[in-house]
Amino acid sequence: MRGRYGRLKRPISLSFFVLLLLSSLFFALQAQADESTYLTVLLESARKKELHKDRYWHTLLHYKKGLFGTRSLIDDPKFFLSEDGKYNPEAELEATITAFFQKGDDETKHPVCRFIARYAWIKEQLNLDSSRLPVPECSRFSEIISQIKPESVTLIFPASHMNNPASMFGHTLLTIETAYKTKLLSHAINYSAITDETFGPAYIIRGLFGFYKGYFSILPYYAKLQEYRDVEHRDIWEYPLNLDAEEIQRLLMHMFELDSIYSDYYFFDENCSYDLLFLLDAARPSLDLTDQFGWWVIPLDTIRTIQENGLTTGAMRRPSKTTKIKYLASLLSENGRTMALSIADGDLDPNRLLQEKASNEEKIRICDLASEYLQYRYTKEKIAEKPYQKRFLKTLQVRSLLGKPDEDRYRIPAPPRPDEGHDSNRFSLGIGIKEDDLFQEIKCRPAYHDLLDNEKGYKEGSQIVFANTALRYYSSDRRMELENLDFIDIVLIAPWDEFFQSISWKIKTGLGQKIMEDGEDHLLYQLNPGMGLACKSDFLGLSYLMMEADLNLGGAFDERYAAGIGGSIGFIKSLTDFWKIHFLTRDIYYGLGDSHNAFEASLLQNVTLSNNMSFTLDISRSKAYDHYQTEAKIYWNLFF
Repeated sequence: MRGRYGRLKRPISLSFFVLLLLSSLFFALQAQADESTYLTVLLESARKKELHKDRYWHTLLHYKKGLFGTRSLIDDPKFFLSEDGKYNPEAELEATITAFFQKGDDETKHPVCRFIARYAWIKEQLNLDSSRLPVPECSRFSEIISQIKPESVTLIFPASHMNNPASMFGHTLLTIETAYKTKLLSHAINYSAITDETFGPAYIIRGLFGFYKGYFSILPYYAKLQEYRDVEHRDIWEYPLNLDAEEIQRLLMHMFELDSIYSDYYFFDENCSYDLLFLLDAARPSLDLTDQFGWWVIPLDTIRTIQENGLTTGAMRRPSKTTKIKYLASLLSENGRTMALSIADGDLDPNRLLQEKASNEEKIRICDLASEYLQYRYTKEKIAEKPYQKRFLKTLQVRSLLGKPDEDRYRIPAPPRPDEGHDSNRFSLGIGIKEDDLFQEIKCRPAYHDLLDNEKGYKEGSQIVFANTALRYYSSDRRMELENLDFIDIVLIAPWDEFFQSISWKIKTGLGQKIMEDGEDHLLYQLNPGMGLACKSDFLGLSYLMMEADLNLGGAFDERYAAGIGGSIGFIKSLTDFWKIHFLTRDIYYGLGDSHNAFEASLLQNVTLSNNMSFTLDISRSKAYDHYQTEAKIYWNLFF
């Protein structure tokens, strides 16, 4: 019997194994069929609901409609699961749903985790049963959220700094405040171009035509502030956003998707401020911020748009080191400022202050100004570490003996918020007379602010103008001509003082009319850079002196060009809160090409009627090639 049963044991075991294998194969095929059937059902449901046309799907993929159809503003192929995904929302949607069913051992690389915002939205729209997916959820994202503990979001605006071309219009970023409540330990979300360049023709050309790659990044707020080489000069404005917990979750999910994904970066439209709006649109689906802009996007305009859409109502200012120093200096007499500077330079022992006859309050301000200025010079690498530490500690020791100051006097008055200034675009209608010819003029300026505009919310002495265009119609001979097309016209008039040895400068290039040897006006290309010094006084306001170079190109010249050097002198003064004047004279001698001399004197006045409306009066007298011209014109300006 044992032998007989022994002979039967092997066939029974083999039969059982084959049966088990066939059963496993059957169930696997059945599961695969069920999975395939479920995927087909989901795809059919998505088509029936036309989810690929849904605005939120377009938000998550950064789709925009243009002259040549729909395309995503994201350029990184890694962001798309369909070969045609950049241009085909439907193909990308179906590829995404299909990808959720693919198997994989690494959860972090699975589409459910990699594109978690897409997954969350598709799951909600299709009532997707996550238990039927190989990877039902993204535990990595949940872990990150539990570590961050997000509680609120703030829009950050580091104000413009004219001496850094990359910072002229300011910048925007977001911070995620956590349960720890410490602002500097919050997480900063930023979108920026990856480049080591900050100036030069190559930098401008690459930025204008999208040759830089822009990436989103998230890092501690204090680390982000340290990235700003000019942070000592830039006030920081913080705008708390009223996003709830669910909206913050959606924002972070979309940010999670954009990690290590690039888009071509363009200075004028697809820039730091515009791409940040996609995160807010993703956070609150009812918003449509990115569709509210056209050919150019200025950071301040995005702040205004965010306010208009009810995301924020107030702001808080963090004064820069420069602002603090200037304010402390304004509280001191000239002798007090000199003593503070001497302490910072190491020429005066801080203990000498204790023997001075000045008031205790004055001594406190001198010490505080000296210590602030020492810190500023150290961060700008204008003083070595050892002398800095020695002078700084001595100053603090003396300061500790003087007690507390009057806190109310130390509270820096808050200026108008940047978003409270006039709008960025300007349209002007004008009439005038040139010698005996009457004319009407239409002007359009897409950006941004000039020296005569109301300074509310803007930096004093700064001008940033792009594409300023003027068309002029002369009634006498019914002639329409292009008066000027200023490609760029940038001016910084920065006062030189004992603490900040600032250089004033200007650069202007474009097309403009100029009287020539034949006594007629001709349209020329003009390039006019300059550099000089400025000071500020109660009597003249901002006064300046600049050395300039000027290049003119055009067929009206015998040599096709004229190049020369010269200078300008002028002053800008606000007579009242609404009335500002600008007087300037300019003299250039052209020694290369067509030799001649050109002189002009102008008096400009601007009267502000409201935040977005003003009148400008411009009277000028000019001479070139022994021909004189007198011109007077008045404009009505509307900002929008």
